[in-house]
Amino acid sequence: MIDEILLGAEEKMDKAIEVAKEDFATIRTGRANASMFAKIFVDYYGSPTPLQQLASFSTPEARTILIAPFDKTSTVAIEKALRESDLGVNPTNDGNSIRVMLPILTEERRKDFVKLARAKAEDARISVRNIRRRAKEQLDRIVKDGDAGEDEVARAEKELEVLTKKRVENIDHVLAAKESELLEV
Repeated sequence: MIDEILLGAEEKMDKAIEVAKEDFATIRTGRANASMFAKIFVDYYGSPTPLQQLASFSTPEARTILIAPFDKTSTVAIEKALRESDLGVNPTNDGNSIRVMLPILTEERRKDFVKLARAKAEDARISVRNIRRRAKEQLDRIVKDGDAGEDEVARAEKELEVLTKKRVENIDHVLAAKESELLEV
């Protein structure tokens, strides 16, 4: 029972880290990257559809992304979704594909993106700590119900703290990498 709680907490913490990495990937840097469009939804025949399901992406240049819709009739809807997104891009449509030129980031904009990355990292840390808190509550309930001894639960709580510390350090490491990527010119 204790091992199940620890394993469940570890899996949830790993999932929180994956979500943080996905969030970091959506933050725009100076280079073109298809994962920037992961959170953009297009109104496709009345239903919001992820852009990555509607088109293929290629990067012919470092700051250019070429989006080729699978269905040419969705080109206008994709262009509209890109304009309304928070990426700050101005797509151009040639009828068959959409070209997105990423503007050079100013120092102020880079600092804003660093703040955003730090906020996303803090959200991930909070998520990991909430998972730890829920697992600790479950462990306390086991002791209270008499299903396990206090020594076993104390050992499990120490293990839980080690898991939490390791995951928070992992988030900090990913954040540091994203910050350096954002601040390089």
